[in-house]
Amino acid sequence: MKIRRVNRGVFTLLDNLDEALVPPSEGFYWIDADLEDLSVLQPKFGLHDLAVEDCLSEEEQRPKLEIYDDHYFLVFNSIRYDDKEIFLRALNIFLGRHYIITVTGQKINELRTVKPILLEEEVDSPDHFLYHLVDRVVDNYFSVADRVEDHIENLEEEILMNIQKSHLNEIIRLRREILWLKKGLGPQRDVISMLHKRNLALIDDELQQYFGDIYENMVKISETFETFRDLIGNLREAYQSSVDNKANETMRIFTVIAAIFMPLTFITGIYGMNFEYIPGMDSPYGSVVLLTLMAILGGGMFFLFRKKKWL
Repeated sequence: MKIRRVNRGVFTLLDNLDEALVPPSEGFYWIDADLEDLSVLQPKFGLHDLAVEDCLSEEEQRPKLEIYDDHYFLVFNSIRYDDKEIFLRALNIFLGRHYIITVTGQKINELRTVKPILLEEEVDSPDHFLYHLVDRVVDNYFSVADRVEDHIENLEEEILMNIQKSHLNEIIRLRREILWLKKGLGPQRDVISMLHKRNLALIDDELQQYFGDIYENMVKISETFETFRDLIGNLREAYQSSVDNKANETMRIFTVIAAIFMPLTFITGIYGMNFEYIPGMDSPYGSVVLLTLMAILGGGMFFLFRKKKWL
């Protein structure tokens, strides 16, 4: 657990948690905690039992905003995209009048990348900190969306150029992840809408207007991933079309091979019959002439098929 006093974006590390219980003369306190720290934080800051229970629950929590007497509890989903897989990590936030507590079970990059923004903007209140943190979380969705789009385009190119059986598994996995992600986008969009439109005592009225910009970005993200679902449907059609084309190509090759060997089989069939006299049977060069004729006939049909672009 790290305890920081933030004044105009400048951080001062503190060793004693009790210092954060009293509002500072300037700025606010930011406590960056792990899940196990809640046992210490809850009695000191009076964190609501239900909020703490949600943080400690092993079940996946939907994004939400809970309003209690002297603090708010918010849950956001931070997104990551590693090894072509989408991961959501819960970011739990307790917002008070002079403090903000972030509680995470895993490392979240936005808590690191927001620091220079706080200094640049000279942030000195917890609600402004919340705004910039949520803004960073939402901006990261755009970055992930760009990478997912590149992955879909590359996958489509691979399917058209050299289809593999593994491509179908990749399409199914990607579709499942996007559908799973879309279920969380709606509640997260609703939370940001509440921060924008609802009358909230712990958030400055002027600042609430800026949450409207984040809400618009969240709507764009939802529409983007809705488009991805349609693109994946197109991928499945492209995969099926490529499979059909590959099967047709294989059948065409087998058909051409059968057509080439058909006259050869006809010739060998005649010479395999038990006639007493067949032209060339008594000649020492009969077999050579026959094999040469078969080679010329087969080769001629092959080049004929190539000329007609059947091969």
